Amino acid sequence: MRTLRDAKVGETVRISKLRGEGAVKRRIMDMGITKGTDVFVRKLAPLGDPVEISVRGYELSIRKSDAEMIEVN
Repeated sequence: MRTLRDAKVGETVRISKLRGEGAVKRRIMDMGITKGTDVFVRKLAPLGDPVEISVRGYELSIRKSDAEMIEVN
């Protein structure tokens, strides 16, 4: 199982599954991160948190803890 947190800068990955429950999962989905969506990893902050990604034509920063709940392939 590989998560968005494991993806490297410059890599494009496809969302395969969202883990988590309730409000946290809903918040991730509200950002446009849903199963089957392609995500491009733009950069990491100097200390590795947050992760900047491009999804559905816009840029988004997410926490590492949220990135761990997003399975990719």
